[in-house]
Amino acid sequence: MRVLGIIPARGGSKGVHRKNIKVLDGLPLLAYSIQAAKESKLLSHVVVASEDDEILAIAKSFNCPVFKRSESNSLDQSPITDVVKEVINNINDNYDVILLLQPTAPIRSGNDIDNVIKLFEKDSALNNVISVVQLQDIHPARMYTLNNSNEMIPLAKENETKRRQDLEKVYLRNGSIYAVTTSYFLKTGLLMGSPKKAYVMPESHWLNIDTERDFLLAENLVKMWKDGRL
Repeated sequence: MRVLGIIPARGGSKGVHRKNIKVLDGLPLLAYSIQAAKESKLLSHVVVASEDDEILAIAKSFNCPVFKRSESNSLDQSPITDVVKEVINNINDNYDVILLLQPTAPIRSGNDIDNVIKLFEKDSALNNVISVVQLQDIHPARMYTLNNSNEMIPLAKENETKRRQDLEKVYLRNGSIYAVTTSYFLKTGLLMGSPKKAYVMPESHWLNIDTERDFLLAENLVKMWKDGRL
């Protein structure tokens, strides 16, 4: 099975300036995704897709192939699916599976990537795999909408007063790995189709960096992960 890893890393970022190359515990954020891809034994090829010359140069400094994506696919509102389409339509090779590795979710290993690929190897009918984490206290039973008077409307009224131990398990996409067969993606244009299978990662590996606050938290989480304490 041939698998293409795509690391999308555009230059613009509103929440954190130059986020994809901001230094996190001694490395540019982008480097964590490159390192995980290089650790993988089953990933056939990986490419960093960016419109930004500095990002492309940093990727090359970590010996990672690059793809210069178009400016039109590098805007705030540009769908990630259009970036994937641009890469696979211009790369001179064929792949069975496309695996998206977002730099903003740096806590993943080559073993995680290989475990996802093995799910496709075991099930020829599988189209989608998405990494998730099981949530504990953060649960729909603890969530509300508010009306115009700030009255709390429970999302799951029947579960509102249940103990955590009695609640049904729920899972959240952690942004680490999205994988789809190339045939399914070209047919539907979807990275997340239906049905989709979960690859469950520890909740401690839930880190998605979108804000400066996230980055501050990430410093400690990444140090702990590197030390094997997560």
